[in-house]
Amino acid sequence: MKTSEKGLDLIRKYEGVRFAAYVCPGGKLTIGYGHTGPDVYEGKKIDAEEANELLEHDVERFERSVNELVHVPMTQGMFDALVSFCFNLGAGSLKSSTLLKKLNGGDREAAADEFLRWNKAKGKALAGLTARRESERELFLA
Repeated sequence: MKTSEKGLDLIRKYEGVRFAAYVCPGGKLTIGYGHTGPDVYEGKKIDAEEANELLEHDVERFERSVNELVHVPMTQGMFDALVSFCFNLGAGSLKSSTLLKKLNGGDREAAADEFLRWNKAKGKALAGLTARRESERELFLA
């Protein structure tokens, strides 16, 4: 599966875009729409086109992860929500999550509720993460 525009819009909304490198609430050096990695360094600047290219590249990586990890049929909303989740937290978080276990076990409703548990950075609940997880849950159930 591939991420829909609705899924990309959700990622863009919660990531926001920054054209200069910054440290995110999770403590990682970040640029564009939440892009992290060895190519991001203090003082780095990009333009809107590069921000979109990085987003597309990053989303493809998480699409592959979701397609590999989920072993039950998914709606587009479920897929988009899971890609957003992985984009924000990493595929390793999904891989080891109760969310994935419940989803692959066929309990869609219980899996949806698990999104809400992932609203903390450095042990503190953040309003932005709480709102994102609620939006992901809503899209997952759509």
